Amino acid sequence: MLRVVLIDDERLALIQLESTLRALGSTSVTATYTNPLLALDEADGWDADIIFLDIDMPGINGMEAAKRLEERCPGSAVVFVTAHNSFALEAFEASAQDYLLKPVSRERLSRTLQRIRNRKAYHQQMNKPDSLLIRCFNSIQFERDGLPIRDFRWRTSKSQELFAFLLYYHDRIVVKDKLVELLWPEISFKRASTHLYTAIYQIRQSLKRADIGLVISNASVGEGYMLESGDAKIDAVLWEEGIVSLDPVDDHNVAEHEELLKLYTGDFLGDYDYLWAEGERQRLRNLSLQHATELGDYYTAKDNITKAVSTYQRIVELHPYHEPGYLALMEFYNRLGELSFVQEQYEKLRSLLWRDLKLPPSAKVERWYTNWKRLYT
Repeated sequence: MLRVVLIDDERLALIQLESTLRALGSTSVTATYTNPLLALDEADGWDADIIFLDIDMPGINGMEAAKRLEERCPGSAVVFVTAHNSFALEAFEASAQDYLLKPVSRERLSRTLQRIRNRKAYHQQMNKPDSLLIRCFNSIQFERDGLPIRDFRWRTSKSQELFAFLLYYHDRIVVKDKLVELLWPEISFKRASTHLYTAIYQIRQSLKRADIGLVISNASVGEGYMLESGDAKIDAVLWEEGIVSLDPVDDHNVAEHEELLKLYTGDFLGDYDYLWAEGERQRLRNLSLQHATELGDYYTAKDNITKAVSTYQRIVELHPYHEPGYLALMEFYNRLGELSFVQEQYEKLRSLLWRDLKLPPSAKVERWYTNWKRLYT
């Protein structure tokens, strides 16, 4: 149940918004105000998830009221409601979570509530007390309450790979035959089974010593194992769920998309040479590139060069052979007059492609660079 406060100097607008909220359900209107100054005086007593705030009010501008409410109610999402769409840009600069035009439609309001509900759930998961986060982008790491568990050690490389495989199939049964074939294909089944039992024991002991509350259970009448994730969170799962649940990048959700861009820190189990992980690694890598490119395109369309450059820098960092990313950076640096950076990006791409792939840059990149060089040299 989302707790909601409404502030609007027009009583009829308050009644209509409250009526629509009640019809949608899953919200509780805890207070309504027609006097914004009175609302600010009483804000310390609120425990609101959302504050719906009119912009054009007597006594104090809605933008100024939002800044004060952000200080007084840091956990509350501010949603502006106004009859004038000319305030949109200024509203988002004031850290509003959304911007609704009067009269507010039921469908539009429902999307706003769901967006804020999703964001609240995401932050609750990430900041849950005593929560365990398992990171598997790049390497496997454990965190509790945002702090890394540094005293964890794997007994052997096989036990580490076995854990990684069970983690990939978390909360699903993996039969012993499959594990034996994967990890010890070169020895007899009997010997391999002994190695499997030993590795499972080593993983359980390592988890116990580090006080990591994960359970590896015997399943399917002893014919398989299952890693029970319980309350633990897995970064790759959280990241993909966020990508899937969010609408395409727009003014309302760009902050969430930025958070997801930061969460993807590298390839799935990228530090390990596990052939069985390559399919999932490539799938998530492609999803990451698609997501980051959409965010970069959004900033490009908004002519926010600073954010666009930052996003494309992240793209080429995570996807070093992605030529469109380098070309975008070259174009942005050219617009900024940073000619040495244009040259730097081209040389970086050219040397990387030749060193690793024995290939020159694409004809499109070469054409752009040749034309640019003709103009500036």
